[in-house]
Amino acid sequence: MELEVDENDLKAAGAELFDDGGRRGIRIHGWSVESRKHSILKSSTLQEWEQKLQTSHLPEMVFGDNTLILKHLSSGTKIHFNAFDALCGWKQEALPPVEVPAAAKWKFRSKPTQEIILDYDYTFTTPYCGSGTIEIDKKLNEGEISEETSNIHWEDCKEQIDVVALATKEPILFFDEVVLYEDELADNGVSLLTVKVRVMPSSWFLLLRFWLRVDGVLIRLRETRMHCVFGGSATPIILRESCWRESTFQALSAMEHPFDSGAYGDPSIISQKLPIIMHTTQRLVISS
Repeated sequence: MELEVDENDLKAAGAELFDDGGRRGIRIHGWSVESRKHSILKSSTLQEWEQKLQTSHLPEMVFGDNTLILKHLSSGTKIHFNAFDALCGWKQEALPPVEVPAAAKWKFRSKPTQEIILDYDYTFTTPYCGSGTIEIDKKLNEGEISEETSNIHWEDCKEQIDVVALATKEPILFFDEVVLYEDELADNGVSLLTVKVRVMPSSWFLLLRFWLRVDGVLIRLRETRMHCVFGGSATPIILRESCWRESTFQALSAMEHPFDSGAYGDPSIISQKLPIIMHTTQRLVISS
């Protein structure tokens, strides 16, 4: 559903929307927030990804050209989200496969006649919480420009995202949701990685969510939230909170929660039922 934005709200915030052939976004308070959405990768590109990742397994639907980019223009600080980096995280973490009943009977991919050996993390669980670089253009001789990049540095902190402030009624100037990859686990659940962003006159906020439900076996939710308050001439600070939650269906049932997979369709509703297994808070100070 397309968000309708009041032109007066945009003007009051000093913001400008743009929409240019698959690129749409907003410029506000020295930031550019941009989303790009395309169709799933072609088989030839998938093969290239398999070679780079050294795997023969990828999610059923990989939106490899989809991305969300947030760039602080004066400093060149760029935070972005993409499927390839997320799958690099999956490959590096290399979790053991989730044990499922009658796993050998799963008719995975396009080889229903072959016995499938689930010897890899077929859930595509990733520890990914975003990518970040600092891009600085440097002028060379005769008008040439060289772009130098360096990694950004997050530091641990005790500050937390002000959820009360985020709940304050404020016009949303830009919103989008970008799917990075998805797999229905051969109709035995769902594995889904998405990132959502919303921009208000006072700040931007995003949620990167990995959502996994292996029916009758396991629920896993890994979320990363980022929030940046626009502060005039002050140095921008981005807060990042990552929270991992996980539970088996058996454990949920023991706490008198439903065992039926149909009760776990919306991660936003059931997240509080899942115990926290990891929580971190960090911040990024942007130097202009």
